[in-house]
Amino acid sequence: MTAAAVLVAYAASLGIPGSAMLSRARWTDQAPLLAIIIYLAAGWSVIAALGLAGLTLAVHATALGGGLSHLTGACVHRLRATYVTPGGATAAGLGLTLAGAVAVRTAFTAVTHFRAAGRKALRHAQTARLVGRPAPDLGAVLVEHAQPAAYCVAGRQPTVVLTTGAVQALDPAQLDAVLAHERAHLAGRHHRLLALARIGREVLPFLPLMRDAEEQVARLVELHADDTAARAHHPRLLATALVVLAAPATPEPALAAGVTDAVQRIHRLLGPSEPLGRVRRQLLRAAAAALALTPVLLALTPAVVALALGKLPGA
Repeated sequence: MTAAAVLVAYAASLGIPGSAMLSRARWTDQAPLLAIIIYLAAGWSVIAALGLAGLTLAVHATALGGGLSHLTGACVHRLRATYVTPGGATAAGLGLTLAGAVAVRTAFTAVTHFRAAGRKALRHAQTARLVGRPAPDLGAVLVEHAQPAAYCVAGRQPTVVLTTGAVQALDPAQLDAVLAHERAHLAGRHHRLLALARIGREVLPFLPLMRDAEEQVARLVELHADDTAARAHHPRLLATALVVLAAPATPEPALAAGVTDAVQRIHRLLGPSEPLGRVRRQLLRAAAAALALTPVLLALTPAVVALALGKLPGA
């Protein structure tokens, strides 16, 4: 029971104030990919904690039955005692229900999302290829439209889409920077990172961390693509291109160069901050690993203690 309570408390302490803490952190714009990993590790850590809380409630009455404990000796008696549930079979049943609900909802949401998103992206890419014309020199599909726009559609047919308005409005150097930004989305598989954030929000929409993670990850993948493009092209080229591309709306499955926090991104490109130091990066990587492992460690700690203290008779 104690392990379950600790896991629920951990999920609440991370899921409720975690979003506000991360949104106030200034380092996220300096290391956007690392910030994405932290957001996703924190969100999925909450989901894992709630699922494991249900399992720990059920251990005493299910996984370690009395017959097994008689066969294996005192260490298993102690292990069963560490997971004892005051409510007995009723609490164990509730625990299994909680664990099952979290697992089923997560699996159902993930499968539904990936299927729907995959179909939508494939349909959009096929439509763009049908109405547009390939531009091999640009590595993109060119669509006849006066409004300047550039975006990519990931999935089974990854496609970069440009309008003729963008080609006319941008000079060749700016266009190359924009295309590098879009290719960075595809190479970094940013659509999958966004999918993980969206699935987490749909699984636990009542927690602030889960609600805000999708918006933050969407912002951060744009910053990461900006940084990738800026390593190959002068940041000013991409910044001036964003001014041209900031207006249009983009179809839902797409990732676009100019639609997310354009003003902030322009200022960031024109006045980049110092990168994070090596030590701080290592600490943040360790924090991401800790977030991923903490629910499992909290769930297993009573078992580890029991097996360490409980010895077989005569041993």
